[in-house]
Amino acid sequence: MHKVVIIGSGCAGLTAAIYAARANLKPIVLDGYEPGGQLTLTTMVENFPGFPDGILGPELIESMRKQAQRFGAEFRSGAVSSVTLNQRPFKIEAGKEAFGAETLIIAAGASARMLGIDSEKQLIGHGVSTCATCDGYFFRDKEIAVVGGGDTAMEEATFLTRFAKKVTILHRRNDFRASKIMLDRAKSNDKIKFLTPVVVEDVLDPAKNDVEAVKLRNVESNQTSVLPVSGLFIGIGHEPNTKVFRGQLDMDETGYLKTHDGSRTNIEGVFAAGDVQDKVYRQAVTAAGSGCMAAMDAEKFLEAHSH
Repeated sequence: MHKVVIIGSGCAGLTAAIYAARANLKPIVLDGYEPGGQLTLTTMVENFPGFPDGILGPELIESMRKQAQRFGAEFRSGAVSSVTLNQRPFKIEAGKEAFGAETLIIAAGASARMLGIDSEKQLIGHGVSTCATCDGYFFRDKEIAVVGGGDTAMEEATFLTRFAKKVTILHRRNDFRASKIMLDRAKSNDKIKFLTPVVVEDVLDPAKNDVEAVKLRNVESNQTSVLPVSGLFIGIGHEPNTKVFRGQLDMDETGYLKTHDGSRTNIEGVFAAGDVQDKVYRQAVTAAGSGCMAAMDAEKFLEAHSH
């Protein structure tokens, strides 16, 4: 039995762990599906306060992890397979272990949807990115490509024109599911070009640990071509890691957990932080802030219930 169980070990989960541990709540942190969260897929983080020269994503996560451990947080590996939230203490199963929790902080994050090709995985953080606001700065005066046809792709491409010399939007269809206002904004930008209907078959060149071009296939003609670019941004959206909570916690139509009055969910004693409930900002610093809120909310809940 634990006072606080935290699901997820990214910025939100680790910040919650630091605050909960400093409050002497002895939190248990379950690493989750992606240990360390999306920052482990990022090379240099330059927009986290306090690091004027930037810091490597994995290094930032490791430092936060050590900080939480210093105050008494404990970590367990493995993804959560089931949760029972209809009564307290809550029951959480991860791997071969089961945990009882007086309060639960869900910081399981959201996973960027990927294309599913090997070279994309090999070059993530080395020219392939899922976050324009995180990595756009590194592509100043370069030619880059954005994959996608929805609002995410249009928003990413428009933002990237602040830095890049040219942005090519790659989409598998000739029509777009993006809203008219977002599509019109992208089309009116002189730096943005559209290439349809194409799919990305390969990213070149993993052997050089850098993006030099993308290999494309025209969906209608089946002809292949190579587009020289210095970076590839995947703009096909994110999927919150909330499947295990379906039917128990309130979510919006896309699966993000609904919170109110800070980090509270519809079940008393269950709190949510980070990208699992934030589909707007999705930044390390906002995730950390919401992790702090969740830990403080959990502490207040435990005090109110005399634990």
